[in-house]
Amino acid sequence: METKRFVLRQIELSDAKEVFHYFSQDEVMKYYDLDVFKDIGEAKKIIRKWQIKYHKNEGFRWGIATKGDNKIIGSCGYHNWEKEHNKAEIGFELTPEFWRSGVMTEVLQPILSYGFEKMELHRIEALYDPDNMASKKTLEKAGFIYEGTLRESAFEKGQFCDASICSLLKKEFAK
Repeated sequence: METKRFVLRQIELSDAKEVFHYFSQDEVMKYYDLDVFKDIGEAKKIIRKWQIKYHKNEGFRWGIATKGDNKIIGSCGYHNWEKEHNKAEIGFELTPEFWRSGVMTEVLQPILSYGFEKMELHRIEALYDPDNMASKKTLEKAGFIYEGTLRESAFEKGQFCDASICSLLKKEFAK
């Protein structure tokens, strides 16, 4: 898939340097459910995990690559795909050098279209840290509706934490 500025493509092991670049930064991992990456092997491990989910038809994760040099600057995709309920959870991250430049707003549209059309989803959910205002605003721009906060619903980085949940229904996206 392509947008005006980006190519959405499968992430390969050869992209590990770029994936490590952003997953090794505290500011990126502040709201992520993983610890800050300490070595490139961790980037390779998550890439393999995404590739396995893709090949098993359990989820899709696209690398966001710049059209000019094809370098990965982040990713976006679906996990927790509940086929029997026609729903999946969407997640994304982006290297800080591209924050506040409309990247996620641009790439979410074709990815949401893919979810509703190709994956035949009825509902797309997103969970985010209630303090992560950037993710909240990005999701709202894409049409997601806030549903509430799940109190201490996950155990991450040694503590229980809240998660806000929002969703987008196919009939809302079609408008």
